[in-house]
Amino acid sequence: MQTQNPILDDLAHLASGAAGIAAGIKAEVETQLRQRVERWLGELDLVPREEFEAVKDMAAKARAEQETMGERLAAIEARLAKLERGRKSGRAKPGKS
Repeated sequence: MQTQNPILDDLAHLASGAAGIAAGIKAEVETQLRQRVERWLGELDLVPREEFEAVKDMAAKARAEQETMGERLAAIEARLAKLERGRKSGRAKPGKS
């Protein structure tokens, strides 16, 4: 938009140039901020969600297996104790005769 006044033309050019510079500065600040946040998150050594879920599932499975093994061990110990009681009772009888 041309006007008859060169001062107003200069002010209009200056305003449009300032708007362009402001947009460029905004983009640069956003880029720098994004890079810093990405670098900071990278330093935190965060685990991806998929990996977390996989490890969580593995831990649940290991816990279930541990409980099963505990039950099996208790049953084996009970059988062993029963056998030992049977042997002790069997040895005591022949020795008394």
